[in-house]
Amino acid sequence: MKGRWAQGLEPRFFCWIIKGRLAASERPGGFARNHRKVRRQEELIWLASHGFTHVLSLLDSPHNLHAYDEAHIPYVQLPVGRYDDLPEQLARIYARLQEWMDDPTERILVHHEEFGDKLMGVLAGYLLYAGLMTEGPDAVLVIERLTGREIGREGREFVALTLEAPLRKP
Repeated sequence: MKGRWAQGLEPRFFCWIIKGRLAASERPGGFARNHRKVRRQEELIWLASHGFTHVLSLLDSPHNLHAYDEAHIPYVQLPVGRYDDLPEQLARIYARLQEWMDDPTERILVHHEEFGDKLMGVLAGYLLYAGLMTEGPDAVLVIERLTGREIGREGREFVALTLEAPLRKP
């Protein structure tokens, strides 16, 4: 491939949470019925060409994980899962993100099926976990400003669980 197509296509709703280190988007290729294999390939090309070292999939199912192998992009799947398991799952998700973030050479993309409350709640919770924010409302506000989207009830529950557990970086 040559020219513009060789660089791939930026994933939909892509945004930086921590500039140059931690980003978020919807699932490469789109979600559910909107998912397109060609778009997924273009987005994975873009991720690889922009130096992403890991993808963290928060999906409950292993949809399209093989595509990361084909694109030679390391990934981990840590499903958000059921509400009853959420404190344990959030702890695993945050710990994995922190492990990668402790290495300054890492560049990470986190995604869920779509760019919605679950993903935004995890991101706001991670800011609290990592000690980058100390108050839940502040973490919510920062994520809302960075993403240009409002966090709804479900995402705010993730933030509350992060504070209640308490889930903090060891």
